[in-house]
Amino acid sequence: MKPIIFGAKGHRLTNQEAAFYGEHRPCGFILFKRNVDTPEQVKALVSQMKRAADNPDALVLIDQEGGRVARLRPPHWREYPRGAEYGRLWAVDPDLAGEAAFLGARLIADDLSALGINVDCLPVLDVPVPGADTIIGDRAYGTNPTVVMALGRAAAQGLLEGGVLPIIKHIPGHGRAMGDSHLTLPVVKATRTQLEGHDFPPFRALGDLGLAMTAHVIFTAYDPDAPATTSRIVIDEVIRGHMGFDGLLMSDDLSMKALSGDYTSRRASVLAQGCDVVLHCNGEMDEMTPIADGCPVITKAAKKRLAGVLAGLNRAKIPFDRGQAEARLAELLAIKA
Repeated sequence: MKPIIFGAKGHRLTNQEAAFYGEHRPCGFILFKRNVDTPEQVKALVSQMKRAADNPDALVLIDQEGGRVARLRPPHWREYPRGAEYGRLWAVDPDLAGEAAFLGARLIADDLSALGINVDCLPVLDVPVPGADTIIGDRAYGTNPTVVMALGRAAAQGLLEGGVLPIIKHIPGHGRAMGDSHLTLPVVKATRTQLEGHDFPPFRALGDLGLAMTAHVIFTAYDPDAPATTSRIVIDEVIRGHMGFDGLLMSDDLSMKALSGDYTSRRASVLAQGCDVVLHCNGEMDEMTPIADGCPVITKAAKKRLAGVLAGLNRAKIPFDRGQAEARLAELLAIKA
C-alpha cells in the first residue's frame, strides 16, 4: 500500500484507472462533483475503488462542508449551512450553535455512510482575519478562535457519531493567507505570538483527532522558505510539537499552484519533510503516474497512525432519528438575533 490518496475522472472507473490503482494500491480516494450522479452510482463507484485497490478499508474522502463547498447536492442530497451560519447562531446562543453544528455534521455523516464514504474533509478550523483571501471566508465558523474550536469540536463529534472520520484543516491555519493556495503560494508574515494566539488554538484544541490536512502556506516566523506542507520545521515544531497532533497527516492537493516542481519532486518532498500521506485530486493520469511511480510503500509510523484512525471509525457511532434531527436543525437555524 502506498501513502497516496487519488481522485478519479468520472462516474465509474475506467479499465485504465482500475488497473493503475490495482498496481499501486493507494491508501485512499477522494470524490468530487464530477464523480457524483445518483446515490446508487456513488455507492457503486466507492465499491469499485475499494476493489481496485484491494482494500475494503481504504479511506474514501469527500469535501462536504455545507455552503459553497459541497460535492453532494439536491435533488439527491440536502443542502447544509455554511460554517459562518453556525457562527451567526453562536452570537445568539453558544449552546444552540454547538447543537446545530453537531446536527449538521451528524446528518452529513448519515448521507456519507450510506454511500460507503468514510471521511469528510471537515471541520474547517481556519480563523480568517480582515483582508484575508475569500478562499476560506464564510467556510469558517467565525473570526474568533474560541468560537471556531467549539463549533469545530461539535462538528467533528457529529461526524464521528455517524461513523465518519473528520479531517481538521488546513493545519496549522489558512485563515490569515492573503492569497488562494489553489492559485498562488501565500506568505504569512505574522509573528509567532500572533499565530499562537489566534490561528493555532483551534488546531491545538482538536489535535486529538486522527486526521489533519496541511496548508500550502509559508509562515515566515517558522520557515521563510517552504510552505507548511513541505516544511520539516513547521511539521515538527508546530504541528507535531506545539499542537500535539499525532494522527495521520496528509497534504492538501499536490496539483495546487502553491507547490512547485514536477509531480515526482512534489510527492517526494511532501513525504520527506514529514507528511504521512500525499493527496492528489484531479484524476489526471499524466500527473498520477509520476506521483505513484517510485513512491515507497507507507512507512511503519504512518501505517500505525492509519490503523489507529480506522480502529476508531465505528467506535463512536450512535443511532439517531434523521427526521427528528432535520426538524431540530431547521428550528435552530431559524432563530434570529
